[in-house]
Amino acid sequence: MSGDVGAGVFIRNGDCLSLSLLQPVGWEDFAGVLLDEVKAGGRVAAYFAAPAAGTALDLFAVIVQDQTGNLRLLRSEIDGILVSLTPQCPQLHLFEREIAEQYGVKVEGHPWFKPVRFHRAWRRDSDAWDRDPGAALVPGDMEFYRIEGDEVHEVAVGPVHAGIIEPGHFRFQCYGERVIHLEISLGYQHRGVEARLVGSAGRGAATRRRLETVAGDTTIGHATAYGLVCESLAGVTVPPRAAALRAVALELERLANHVGDIGGLATDVGFLPTASFCGRIRGDYLNLTAELCGNRFGRGLVCPGGVAMAVDAELVDRLGRKLAAVERDTRGAVDLFFGAPSVLARTEGIGVVSSGTARELGLVGVAARACGLPVDSRRHQRTGDGFFGPPETAMMEDGDVQARGRVRKREIQVSFAWVAQALGGLPDGTALRDLPSAAPSSLAVALVEGWRGEIVHVAVTDANGDFSRYKIVDPSFHNWSGLAMALRGEQISDFPLINKSFNLSYCGFDL
Repeated sequence: MSGDVGAGVFIRNGDCLSLSLLQPVGWEDFAGVLLDEVKAGGRVAAYFAAPAAGTALDLFAVIVQDQTGNLRLLRSEIDGILVSLTPQCPQLHLFEREIAEQYGVKVEGHPWFKPVRFHRAWRRDSDAWDRDPGAALVPGDMEFYRIEGDEVHEVAVGPVHAGIIEPGHFRFQCYGERVIHLEISLGYQHRGVEARLVGSAGRGAATRRRLETVAGDTTIGHATAYGLVCESLAGVTVPPRAAALRAVALELERLANHVGDIGGLATDVGFLPTASFCGRIRGDYLNLTAELCGNRFGRGLVCPGGVAMAVDAELVDRLGRKLAAVERDTRGAVDLFFGAPSVLARTEGIGVVSSGTARELGLVGVAARACGLPVDSRRHQRTGDGFFGPPETAMMEDGDVQARGRVRKREIQVSFAWVAQALGGLPDGTALRDLPSAAPSSLAVALVEGWRGEIVHVAVTDANGDFSRYKIVDPSFHNWSGLAMALRGEQISDFPLINKSFNLSYCGFDL
């Protein structure tokens, strides 16, 4: 399950490791190994701190090796100051700011050091920016990057938008209509999810509901990651039928949201037939999930130990027939959109992110695969439950709006075919297993390929088996930086279209 090679320990997705086997190493060794791993093609899936003895903090890194399927865990210890690695490893920039905000740690050498979610530090009387402890913290109250010049102007958008959308603030520096720089400030929906999980036994209904709503449109993805963490800590693998039903539900979630995203792209370019069709068809996919568990977003379906709903042969047959009908409608609406010359003219070459930039920023999911990066947890970080989802990783090379749309189109095709096949061959047997007590003083990691990309949950337990730290990384945490880069050099009028092509989660970022 694990191997010790130099600094850190290697594990697989869904493994649990005793903290005694992951001893802290000196900062130079920790930083050197991390940077070497990233230089060799590794990705930082999680980088976070946890309380240690006295005022010290344990510093953990989870590095994904897509080539081998391994996860490399690193651990060090800091006290008061964290040396920034962002100049050498840009994908750490938000992680370092997050650690500073949560624990009041100064980050030495960070190129653009500011809050992430605008909340008070978890440690009383600690603040990385020495702000007045009696003053209210307001999201977006910070110094924004600014370009001076007679012909440069600034455009501020949000947090209140002219549509039914989550709150976020976008600050554009423009030369005429051309965007020179976009800075994104979020945190308006911060709920303190991670802080609320500390001390929890981890399997109560309230905890499960909280994890289901990390990002409401990714209920299955986050609930599955939480389930995998709990099962790993308990040393249990779910029954094959439960693993299959989880995978089916995850792909139905992907289908619903990809169809909705293509409908959103159609709306933004004024292609009304597909915009109208996809709005309805997305509801059809959500209704399939409701058939499984009684909730269109899948709440209550996935739980630690398996799935909570009984799925009989009659229901499976009904799902298969309805899925086939929805697929015909989906194919017509999507093909119509991508076959229109007017759509190609509005989406090709717009909002480009290069593969090099995507790799440096650690982009995941659709945003990464549209740049030619084969980042897919279903393929590279398989768990031991035997059901992995579709084997094909849909990719494009151009990194533009068209590419992100076409990745979704191909994933719709692949996911539909896989779900239809899986429903025809579900394993027999029970779909839920009781869990024993969680392992004390241990760490467990779970990666799940949500519809936006890689979801990461990491749990650290105390001597009683309760959570002493629970880290969540939604794919949007990585990908908002990609949106900012995609706007450089573009017309500001194309922002809604480029933004929709990423369709990132505000609440998943804000936690």
